[in-house]
Amino acid sequence: MEQLGHLEETREGWHRHPNGGGWVADTATVAGTAYVGSESEVYGNARVFGHARVEGRARVFGNAWVYKEATVAGSAQVSDYARVFGMAVVAGNARVCDHALICGNAQVKGDACIREGGRVSDRAVVEGNAEVSGSAIVFSSVSGDAKAYGTAEISAPLSGNAEVGRRESL
Repeated sequence: MEQLGHLEETREGWHRHPNGGGWVADTATVAGTAYVGSESEVYGNARVFGHARVEGRARVFGNAWVYKEATVAGSAQVSDYARVFGMAVVAGNARVCDHALICGNAQVKGDACIREGGRVSDRAVVEGNAEVSGSAIVFSSVSGDAKAYGTAEISAPLSGNAEVGRRESL
């Protein structure tokens, strides 16, 4: 195996990305222009392309895509069919999964979770233990233990233990 500095470990079905030295499963696709840090992993059928960055202990997996100038950092996870693009940042212990979409200059950080079809865009910030799910769209900030779900559109700050949205009844 070609050595990348101090990185000598090998894993069957994986290779080290030449730009950053992070682990990439042979089933995943990472462009040479993208960066995958030495402790990061990209696996499953995930794709990282453009000038996207996966840093720290971040994981991108499933059928997720991270592209353009987006960054996934810290211990964040982007999975399933989620898309993170533009100048968006997912950091800390944040999770973006299912069919969630993070775009523009949006930031998802802390222990926040964006799932199902949740969307965070423009300059929105979702942080703390906040959750965005369903078809909710965030254009502002959601923080603390706040939750936006269903068909909510958040264009003003939502914080504390606030919940906004409508759940479908069974």
